[in-house]
Amino acid sequence: MTTRVERSYRGISERLAIRYLENLGGERVDEDAVDGGGWTATLSSESVGVGPTLSLTEVTVAFEFDDDVDEAEREALIEAFTRKAMRAGG
Repeated sequence: MTTRVERSYRGISERLAIRYLENLGGERVDEDAVDGGGWTATLSSESVGVGPTLSLTEVTVAFEFDDDVDEAEREALIEAFTRKAMRAGG
């Protein structure tokens, strides 16, 4: 059994998100998937409206963790990715 955690990030591209996941120890295994040995991340994206005339790309990352990855390790990986994603815009 695995633990699945989804997070969405706006203003970042899938390409950049994959690069960040690779920097965190993952290896790209598919067009939209990264395997980190104990975790995998699958990405999807869509354009979302922000106000009447502006739209942004929203990337959803579905992290799946093996059972032997404890909660602290899961949270550390997601937090490290989130910090990278939050600074992507500037």
